[in-house]
Amino acid sequence: MENSAPLGHRDIRRIIIGIMLAMFLGALDQTIVATAIPTIGRDLGDVSALSWVITAYLLASTAVTPLYGKLSDSHGRRMMMRIAIVIFVAGSLGCALAPDIFVLVLMRGVQGLGGGGLISLSQTIIADVVAPRERARYQAYIAGMYSVASFGGPVLGGVLSEHLHWSMIFWINLPMGLAALVMTDRVLRRLPRHDRRHRIDLPGAVLMVLAAVSLLLALTWGGVTFPWASAPMLGLLGASGLFWCAFAWRIATADQPFLPVSILLNPVVRNAIAAAFFTMGSMIGLCMFIPIYLEVMRGHAAGSSGLMLIAFMGTVPIGAMIAGRAMAKLRHYKLPSLIGLPVSALMIAILAIWPADVSDEVILALMAVAGIGIGCVLPVTTVSIQNAVPMGEMGTATGAMNFFRSLGSALLVAGFSALFFAGLGDALPLVPVELLAGHLGGRGAELAPVFSHVFAAAAFCLVCGCGFMLNMEERPLRASVESRPAE
Repeated sequence: MENSAPLGHRDIRRIIIGIMLAMFLGALDQTIVATAIPTIGRDLGDVSALSWVITAYLLASTAVTPLYGKLSDSHGRRMMMRIAIVIFVAGSLGCALAPDIFVLVLMRGVQGLGGGGLISLSQTIIADVVAPRERARYQAYIAGMYSVASFGGPVLGGVLSEHLHWSMIFWINLPMGLAALVMTDRVLRRLPRHDRRHRIDLPGAVLMVLAAVSLLLALTWGGVTFPWASAPMLGLLGASGLFWCAFAWRIATADQPFLPVSILLNPVVRNAIAAAFFTMGSMIGLCMFIPIYLEVMRGHAAGSSGLMLIAFMGTVPIGAMIAGRAMAKLRHYKLPSLIGLPVSALMIAILAIWPADVSDEVILALMAVAGIGIGCVLPVTTVSIQNAVPMGEMGTATGAMNFFRSLGSALLVAGFSALFFAGLGDALPLVPVELLAGHLGGRGAELAPVFSHVFAAAAFCLVCGCGFMLNMEERPLRASVESRPAE
């Protein structure tokens, strides 16, 4: 069933504002908890399971992201957005009232089950109401929202947990979630409907979730909880490989597979997902290791290194805005990303070559330029994917993109961490990456080669992303949301 009634500018603006709030809920909850972790551990009297407060959300949200996309194509965006917000708010309430660490971790998993749909559904809804040629401008706003959540979340989490109570970082989700629900529910009734009623491939969905969860568990525990060559790690990696093989067999043989082969074989989708995989993974990896580099190599305190990171994360939306405007005006709309990614790789390569010799001012300049270049890729990949698939598969394609971007982030962070720990040798006990700086005091000079290897790996991954972006076909952007994708 399709609703062909045109949406006015006021309706579109209300939808955009409402879903931006929904997206902010999901993005903020990935960052606001980190700075409150020590306070939570002291208050609940258990520090052994604290890492699971973050990991439970990551596992749940990543695993269900493609499921929301598929279900929204079958049953409509409004219904799935309502479900995602309600689950997220219910999980937030459970977290705020959690009496112990076990309940908190469990409720964080529930939160993730809702949060996994907020971002991908919001991007899909934008695609339902805004033509591809204009859509990248809104993707730039999304990148800006991500940046605010990235460096505003830790600050807000620290302030709330220190001056009020750690549960406030979850209580604030209730009014924001209610506002998002009220703002979107009525106008989402008027969304054009492109859904197709068909049976959901439950075996395929289960296999994909199992494959993703086992891989993410291995990436989370590897080199921290267990050595990479240990039996638990080999078992998880082996199980993940088997589940991925079974999932590949399922989508190749099922009548209505959970993730249609036509989407995966679409050359635009395939190359755009690969470009986003390497670019987003490099960005998240750099966000993890740049503060460690600044503290260990440059002698900065944790607070100042966090502020300096804004030079990197704060310029990502600038690049996204540049690319978004270019997509609306240029025929060869990939040009900003094809310039930005090599320049970003060059900036990071400079850090790899001279990690101990560049000044703080040069580091800030390098990070700022690198952030702009990376930002140029984000709207291009999202809009290109949505422009290349039929409207009835928009949610599935968008969910798949977000899933593989999250998976890429986990994989590359794990890869950078393994490279870093290999350079350290056996002198350091297994600790989470976030705690490395506190264990490396006074060893800055001798660690220059280790940081060089990490930055060189990030630069190489950015070059890989550029290669896939170069190979991606530039199909003419549709001028309306109703027209079919160009072949």
